[in-house]
Order: sequence, then C-alpha cells, then structure tokens
Amino acid sequence: MAPETIETEPLDRFECRACGYIYEPSKGDSRAKIAPDTAFADLPANWRCPACGQPKSQFSNIGPLGSASGFKENYNYGFGVNTLTPGQKNLLIFGGLALGILFLLSFYGIQ
Repeated sequence: MAPETIETEPLDRFECRACGYIYEPSKGDSRAKIAPDTAFADLPANWRCPACGQPKSQFSNIGPLGSASGFKENYNYGFGVNTLTPGQKNLLIFGGLALGILFLLSFYGIQ
C-alpha cells in the first residue's frame, strides 16, 4: 500500500502597510532567524518588519503566492478574469495593447 500524501495549502503572505515589504512564509526571515515555512501567525509577538521596523499589526494578508487577487466571493463574477493571477492579468492587458499597436502599425503597409 502506498503511503498517503498530505496536501497542504500554501501559506498566506503578508505585506507591510508602511513600506511594502512582503513576508514570504516559504523563505522565512534570515535576519530574525525565522525558519522557512513559518506561518505569519507563528512569528514571535515582538517580530518587526525587517525593512522599516513596523510591528506585526501593520501587516495585511495578501494571500498565497500565485493566487488570484481579490475576494474569493467575487471570483465567479465578471467575464472570468477575476480568477486570473496578477501575472496572467498583466499578460492579458499588455498583450492586448501590443496586439493593438501592431494592428495600428499595420496600416503603414497599406498602399
């Protein structure tokens, strides 16, 4: 019988509201000797932002890495773009702009 694999959900990242530093649980904090895969809730109460020194209360939850941005309740609304990750949204926006520019530049080829 094969051993069971336990699927764990990715840990949420937290962003400092003062300076924009993002605490990545998968990396930890080497300056404060916080081991990788340490959840934000498990950080010591006296832990502070390594960039600007703000306390834990100044951080906001921005969700796991690679997840769609926004509230999960809103994922089913719109034209399906609510479930895209920020990188996919950037590709959609800037790819559309590049195609539009190429279309407009193609008019120079008309005789």
